[in-house]
Amino acid sequence: MTGDTGIPAPTEGLLVSLFLTVRDVERSRDFYSRVLGGTVVMAENPCIVQLSNSWIIMNPGGPPTPDKPGISLVDHEPGDPTSSFLNLRVADIHACHAQWSAQGARFVTPPLDRGAEIRCYLRDPDGYLIEVGQSTGLLHGRHGDPSSGR
Repeated sequence: MTGDTGIPAPTEGLLVSLFLTVRDVERSRDFYSRVLGGTVVMAENPCIVQLSNSWIIMNPGGPPTPDKPGISLVDHEPGDPTSSFLNLRVADIHACHAQWSAQGARFVTPPLDRGAEIRCYLRDPDGYLIEVGQSTGLLHGRHGDPSSGR
């Protein structure tokens, strides 16, 4: 579902990508390509990195434009409260944690077994939260405990 350039451009249906407002495009491009293993499709204006079967689009913030009047793109305010995050599913979370840690990723905790899944979180250079998980119990009908939080 990409053009010859690798740029996300569906020929039919729908394609989902994630746009991140970033402070430093080069630093974020390095993180999503070198640390997480993505492929740089476009270096900037906007930066597009293909991460497996998804695309991360990154650009600095800016003022309203004619197609989004009254809406400004502002820098993410890093901190503990968050309302959304990128969710990555991997085949081997322990190998992924070891590899990404060796490449400079800073995880909040090591992978923790939560019964339905093994998961951990890390932050990108702008402080965006990223969940990394491996489905385990979910594959056998075991769901997470709703009283323990997401």
